Amino acid sequence: MTMAPVYLVDDDEGVRSALSLLLGTYGIRIETFGDPTAFLARAPKLKPGVLLLDLRMPAITGLQLHEKLVAIGCDWPTIICTGHGDVHACRRAFKAGVVDFLTKPIDEQVLVEALQQASGALDVHAEKAEAVKLVAQLTDREREVLDMVGRGWSTREIAESLQLSPRTVDTHRANIAQKLGTTSVAEFARLALIGQAS
Repeated sequence: MTMAPVYLVDDDEGVRSALSLLLGTYGIRIETFGDPTAFLARAPKLKPGVLLLDLRMPAITGLQLHEKLVAIGCDWPTIICTGHGDVHACRRAFKAGVVDFLTKPIDEQVLVEALQQASGALDVHAEKAEAVKLVAQLTDREREVLDMVGRGWSTREIAESLQLSPRTVDTHRANIAQKLGTTSVAEFARLALIGQAS
């Protein structure tokens, strides 16, 4: 599995150095930031990745940084790490959409597994975002046809239901296939489901 880049934001230089060294031995690409405000300014220009945020930092806490990032569209999988964890902070982190909450000193294997899971979640998120973008290109009528094709309806059944000619339905199907980049009925069904969920 190819790992997404990891962005570590921690005001402790020793932690940044140690984790960079550790993750580098696993071939995980990591970029570190000592200042959450600097990371917030750079985030929109960065390749999507996994966030590893310290909970307690002077200017902005890890949770506040996570919330600010989500607000600007960087809703990447986030892991909070802290030496001062408590149940309240943990609960608040999960309610905010954080994928994991680790206490320092962080166990090496636990950290690597958490990062791998978060990276997998990022792949799923990116795939869904791409599908939503594709479905958004369709007209309302094409979305109706896509939904019916996804449910296994034949061209004739769709034509009767929408009071169209079979030829018109086939034209809609051809347009859908061109916009979605596939003629697979299974892929139509998957994209129709994602489109309904969005």
